[in-house]
Amino acid sequence: MNAPGSSDPLTIGLAVDGERRQVDVEPRTTLLDALRERLGENAPKKGCDHGQCGSCTVLIEGRRHLSCLTLAIQHDGAEVTTAAGLTDEDDPDGLHPMQRAFVRRDGLQCGYCTPGQICAALGVLEELAAGHPSHVTADLTGPIEPDEAEIRERMSGNLCRCGAYPNIVDAVREVAGHPPPDRVADALAATAGLTQTADTTEGRS
Repeated sequence: MNAPGSSDPLTIGLAVDGERRQVDVEPRTTLLDALRERLGENAPKKGCDHGQCGSCTVLIEGRRHLSCLTLAIQHDGAEVTTAAGLTDEDDPDGLHPMQRAFVRRDGLQCGYCTPGQICAALGVLEELAAGHPSHVTADLTGPIEPDEAEIRERMSGNLCRCGAYPNIVDAVREVAGHPPPDRVADALAATAGLTQTADTTEGRS
């Protein structure tokens, strides 16, 4: 990183989604603005820009961060992963298991918050694996179960204006190895049952 003056641009290096990049930023430039405005990375979204919605969440060295609340110069040389950089070569579409779970569980509607939700969810799983307790963790000595209460508490900083919360929680629990009943499949089965009942009723009339 260049030696800083009072407001002189600084050259920093970031490994964004596995690609080493250099970018000139002012000392006050947030990581979110560096990613979006300087590097053209559009996965992290600018929602509230005050750290209250979670749509800008990225992974820095594997831990989730609100990129609108951290300065780019604080992370010179860091590994930054956005939702666009997640992949799985075993998936036919190259989707990461968390991305695939969001699709399968219908955990998105407009999709604006989804990149931040996915990065936050991966951060949550990392915290659970490390044994970091939350406000709702009852047992502080044993392993933490990724139940609905834990997931909801830990994901509560990521807002979804479309209200896809139940399905988001289901997607995270699925990847955590504790899949709940499939709400989407149940809804489709119920719809099919109603359609079949309607067809039968019409046939009798």
